[in-house]
Amino acid sequence: MIHIMAMTKENELKLFTTIEELRPDELEWYWIDFDRPDEKEILKLRNPLRFHPLAIEDCIHKLQRPKLNYYEDHAFFVLQSLHPHKLQKEELNMFIGEKFIVSFHHLKSGEINEVRKKLSAAEDLGRWGPSIILYEVLDNIVDNYFPYLYKIEDRLNEIEDNSNKESMEALLESLYSTRHDLLVLRNTITPMADLVYRMLSSHHLTGIQEKLAYFRDIHDHLTRQLSMVESSRELTADIRDSYLSLNSHQTNRVMKILTIFTTIFMPLTFIVGIYGMNFEYMPELKWKYGYFATLIVTLLIGSGMTYWFIKKGWLK
Repeated sequence: MIHIMAMTKENELKLFTTIEELRPDELEWYWIDFDRPDEKEILKLRNPLRFHPLAIEDCIHKLQRPKLNYYEDHAFFVLQSLHPHKLQKEELNMFIGEKFIVSFHHLKSGEINEVRKKLSAAEDLGRWGPSIILYEVLDNIVDNYFPYLYKIEDRLNEIEDNSNKESMEALLESLYSTRHDLLVLRNTITPMADLVYRMLSSHHLTGIQEKLAYFRDIHDHLTRQLSMVESSRELTADIRDSYLSLNSHQTNRVMKILTIFTTIFMPLTFIVGIYGMNFEYMPELKWKYGYFATLIVTLLIGSGMTYWFIKKGWLK
């Protein structure tokens, strides 16, 4: 489906149904949105729009890395948004020229729909143009990164507090899942920040240069988001190390207790082993009180060693 909006010389917003109806010389600017286009509609990028074949190829091949390319009469952007309900990257392509902007996406784009509604309801149509539409779309994309970051921060707080009393294995599994989500966010936000920085530094994009304050604000948001990602990753590393240290401490304590009990029973096992041998000439075997004496000796040895370990503080 193709949506077309255009601004006339009289500052009136007009809708068109086909690209062939457009008369660029009679318009201030126009916006064409290729919303989940079919094969026939994709061909219109080549004719009548006549975009560069390499840019068209990038549109067809999904999930390109965010980038900016310059061509003879237009610039081509690859942007990455996030699915509104699951942490999954989606591609949005934009062509921008002096009097036009063309958006292209294979999946439904909430950011594009929101900007289209905002433009339709706008009263100050004079401020709108290709660079402002690009700004609004990009601003919506970047703002939609924040909910995932806030959700991850809340999840990390739950993991740190362990309010659900989960086992250590479940906590570590949740922690590694969170680190994976942070990696996806970092791999999305970092190239987008690089892209916006290139836009700010470029002298080819005159429309953007006239609206630098708007795009600097987007770059500030991306910088803040990267800081949040790195802080969360450091927190996950600290929590992971804490849990692993706690687990190692508990294992060492268990091993210490088992070693102490093994040490206590070593002399007792030695005594039992000696008197368990079936030799005929063992003097203690003929003694009337030999059995009771052996029990008393083993009890004294066991009690004495236990008292000694307690006094040393090894059983705490």
